[in-house]
Amino acid sequence: MKVEWKDGPAPVPSGAIILIRIAVGLIFFTQGVLKYIDPSMGVNRFTKIGFSHPALTAHFVGAFEMICGILVLVGLATRIAAIPLLIVICTAIATTKIPELFRSTQGFWFMVSDARTDFSMLTSLLFLILAGGGSWSLESLFGKRIPEGWR
Repeated sequence: MKVEWKDGPAPVPSGAIILIRIAVGLIFFTQGVLKYIDPSMGVNRFTKIGFSHPALTAHFVGAFEMICGILVLVGLATRIAAIPLLIVICTAIATTKIPELFRSTQGFWFMVSDARTDFSMLTSLLFLILAGGGSWSLESLFGKRIPEGWR
């Protein structure tokens, strides 16, 4: 059975988009703040992972998480703001979750459980890149003054 859309795919309701924006924006913003105020979430964590210059890296990533998190939260340049966050979450998965697969005390099920928030953020960011900020956003409020690709 073939499904055909009369006027293209059904639009995503703005109420749904704003819920995704709230979750993504608040999670990334708070994680960015924690990289500055809690060494175990910032410098110490980046040192343990093995990043060179862990203080610089933690603060650089934290700044992006705070700035882009706020932009996503308010729906301003949502698609553009989601891209650095997508890079951050992919790096987090590659450096902290994938290695769990190869540790004898952890393995697949440990990693699946540990990566649930990362996976949710990954899929939510992909959704926001495709859907944009929705009509309940600052980019919608500003309308045509924002270039089409940024909305």
